[in-house]
Amino acid sequence: MDLSVVDLSPVPEGGTATDAYANTVEAAQQAERLGYSRFWVAEHHGMGDTLAGTTPEVLLGHLAAETDEIRLGSGAVLLNHYSPFKVAEQFGALDALAPGRVDAGLGRANGSPAVDRALGTERHVPNPDEDHREKIEAVVNHLYDDYPATHAYSDVEIPLSGEATPVPWALGSSPSSAEIAGKLGLRYCFAAFIRPQFATHAFEEYRQAFQPSQLAGSVDEPEGMVAVNAVCAETDEEAARLRATAEASFERMQRGVTGTAPSVEEAIAELGSVPEPTPETLDEDEWPRAISGSPERLNGLLEQLADRVGVDEVMIQHVVADHDDALRSHELLADAVGLTPR
Repeated sequence: MDLSVVDLSPVPEGGTATDAYANTVEAAQQAERLGYSRFWVAEHHGMGDTLAGTTPEVLLGHLAAETDEIRLGSGAVLLNHYSPFKVAEQFGALDALAPGRVDAGLGRANGSPAVDRALGTERHVPNPDEDHREKIEAVVNHLYDDYPATHAYSDVEIPLSGEATPVPWALGSSPSSAEIAGKLGLRYCFAAFIRPQFATHAFEEYRQAFQPSQLAGSVDEPEGMVAVNAVCAETDEEAARLRATAEASFERMQRGVTGTAPSVEEAIAELGSVPEPTPETLDEDEWPRAISGSPERLNGLLEQLADRVGVDEVMIQHVVADHDDALRSHELLADAVGLTPR
């Protein structure tokens, strides 16, 4: 099984965005050393006190200079906010900075009404799925210079490294995003830490809808990855304790409080107790929003979930209060899975 990381650049308690980005750089460099396949960064808006990951295209440029081999990408660029051509130009520039190791993770999401207005985003479009599909196609056509000669954009070029063009991935957390990825013949990554209940159905929809495509950057066979919220520690009990931050954060979101992550102690107080360790074996219809465990247990859990949706790569997302705990989690997990250090 291959492992990757998606990082949200959380602002540490009492810290700033500068501290958050320094932690992201350290996490990317560690992931490269440990043998992780990819390091992606996220896009969230309007939560600057807690999440500094607002502009993956900027942060990835810095990560390109601070790493050498690991693939870098967006998890995701939110296409509903932007011009596809401008997004393609951004990824072209990233490819020139990190030739042959850039993933263009393309997704969509609305924020609060105020954030969407500030971004100039139209929240209501006649056919959201068709709009999203057209934007993905446009980004890919610009990146690969693949518009037909008669198209108005056929002579519009973007700068590239001349090596391997950025690899497009369709990202989502619903069966509708899976269907779009399948019909376009693109690689698909499902965010199971957002809507785990749809994971199995989404991959079924992806494979059912999949058709080889003439779209540049497409694949001949379905190729997927599942993103899972997971934390590893030396013991199942300690890992469950660290998972309290994620569990309390999810409960806060259900109450409409977004973008905040309590400390472990605050989380345990809010939850009323330390969470129980994730069971060694999950029921067939059970997919927790977050999982935890010792290296051996978490390796087994990730294999179960990957097998359930038929993928060979898992992307680790975490909500861990302490940066050192997060790094240790990645280290333990890499060893448990048997990643080959670089």
